Amino acid sequence: MSVYGALSQWNPGLEDSTILRAAYTAMPGDPQTSIPWPVRLAENPASPIALPGAVDLFGHDCIHIVLGRGALPQDEAFIVGTTMGASGRLRGWQQSLFTAWARATYRGPFRWTAADRQIFELAVRFGRTSGMHPLHSVNWHAMLDVPLGEIRRSLGIQRRELLTAFAQERMLLPHTPASQRLPGGAAATTSASRARVPAPAV
Repeated sequence: MSVYGALSQWNPGLEDSTILRAAYTAMPGDPQTSIPWPVRLAENPASPIALPGAVDLFGHDCIHIVLGRGALPQDEAFIVGTTMGASGRLRGWQQSLFTAWARATYRGPFRWTAADRQIFELAVRFGRTSGMHPLHSVNWHAMLDVPLGEIRRSLGIQRRELLTAFAQERMLLPHTPASQRLPGGAAATTSASRARVPAPAV
């Protein structure tokens, strides 16, 4: 199986007792050189035009693990949206610029559909309103030997709020592979149904 194939199957879940180092080691490899230039230009902090929330590949992978998300495009949309939203610096024009850039330039396994862009918008709102620590500024190397549940608590990531966001996502896109493997159950879905879920883009 290729790296991309292995990554598409990978899903870290939300187990609290797992150590970050162990979860990171279990993640299929995806070298920096495999990341296309349009992605690096927008999302890498070394880029001269990096957008708010830009983080290096190691930090990006750790955010995937801490938020319990795999590596499908829908998962990526949630991770990038949450990280940008949690930065506290994302402006509306930057959000619009990024979605246009991703739509025009992301290709292959990095390509986002219109549905993925909906999840990005949902995740930006979640990152902005959750009160979590700016994820792009975390010293992830210092947390490698810390259990994931403790990391989430220290960063202000509330499990119930995260599961509610997942349930809202599942309501928007109930049949996608990424939605079907999201953590959470009936309680989270019931909570999400009481929250305002944005209408699908026309």
